[in-house]
Formats: sequence, structure tokens, C-alpha cells
Amino acid sequence: MSAERIHWFTFAAPSRFYALAGAVAPWLWVAAAALAAAGLYIGFFVAPTDAQQGDAYRIIFIHVPAAWMSMVIYMAMAGWAAVGWMLNARMASMLARALAPTGAIFTFIALWTGAFWGKPAWGTWWVWDARLTSELILLFLYLGYIALTEAIDDVRRADKAGALLAIVGAVNVPIIYFSVRWWNTLHQGATISMTAAPKMASTMLTAMLLMTFAFWAYAFAVVFVRARAIVLERESHADWVRALAHKEQIA
Repeated sequence: MSAERIHWFTFAAPSRFYALAGAVAPWLWVAAAALAAAGLYIGFFVAPTDAQQGDAYRIIFIHVPAAWMSMVIYMAMAGWAAVGWMLNARMASMLARALAPTGAIFTFIALWTGAFWGKPAWGTWWVWDARLTSELILLFLYLGYIALTEAIDDVRRADKAGALLAIVGAVNVPIIYFSVRWWNTLHQGATISMTAAPKMASTMLTAMLLMTFAFWAYAFAVVFVRARAIVLERESHADWVRALAHKEQIA
């Protein structure tokens, strides 16, 4: 039991996480680039033209994975923020901070590409549809979390205030996901489901999955890099950070 606990909390220490993230991040950048190149090639040059939407549908290879990531990252951010608040875990709070900008970027990309998709599909750039509106609220929640945590000078108070906002805002994520079922929305339903066969050609599905994995790899890479910067800033008083800075000066 004790061995399991040690294994579970091994990287809760900022120094250990810093070393792990530094070792893993370069491989994640490579994976993200390779997967994105393959996904974009298949999506834009191999996948067939859609019978109804023509080539305009190809924006979904960016739009859909970005929308998925916007929701997943928010739940991860809220989860780490909650852990940091309840257990007074410094690394968890730092991870929540590191996740927020990436989640906001994916949310913006989802909204932006959705507008480019909506114009040829619906004849308008924007409608106050339940899914679009709730996704816009998600962007505001991300921005609100970032603004709130940056506005409070005391780090611990900022983490607690941000955690409260993130936890309360998490209720918006299931609203986004189930909006097309709960309301009569203009946005189409899910194309990929865990309980049903995909409603697209295999090459389309392959491109979609490759882009999703690429976004996952990118998210991990950029969050690890950002988290390392946050660790150095918050742990500047720690002996291991001073030793690291001294080592870099000598090198």
C-alpha cells in the first residue's frame, strides 16, 4: 500500500514534475507535429468530398478536435484546481494555471472555425444556438479564470478563488455536450459516438482521430512547458531551483 502511495504522489513534488516535464515535452512536440501533418494531409487531400457540404466540411478536421479539447481541458483544469484547493497541493494548482491558456486557445479555435463552417452550411457566421452560446460562455469562463488568478497578488488566495470559479463553471461542459439533445438546435448532432458506428467514411474518421491525437500531444507539450515556467517562478526560493540556476550559469 505504501509503495502505491509513493508511486501516486511521486510527481506531486514540483522538482520531480519539472524534471519529468522537461524530459517528455520534446517527444510530445515531435508527436504533435507528425500527427498533425498526417491528419491534415489525409483530411485535406485524401478524404473524399462530402456530397452535401462539398469541400467546406474539411474544416471539421480542426473544428471538432478543438471543440473536444476545449471541454476536456476545462474539466482537467477544474479537477486540478479542486485538488489543489482541497488538498493544498501546490503542483495541482500550478497545473490548473498552466491548462487555462491552452483551453482558451482551443475554445477560440473551435468558435472561429465553427464560424467558417457555419457560413456555407447555415448561411451565417453566427447564430445564438444553444451549443454555440454555451461554447462562447466556456471561453468567457477560461478568460475569467485567467483574469481572476492574475488579479490577486497572493498566490494561495488566487488559487482558491480560481478553483471556486472553475468548479462552478464546470456545469457548463455537460450543457455544451448535451445541448443538441436537450434543445432543438441548429448545430448538428454527434458524428462520432461510443455507442454507435461512425457516420463518416473511414478516411474522414482517420483524419479526425489523427488530428485529435495531435491536439492531445500539443496540449500536453505546451502545458508541460508552461507548468515548468510556473514552477520556476513559484519555487524560486527553493534550494533545488537555486542549484539549477547556478548549474545553468556555469554551463
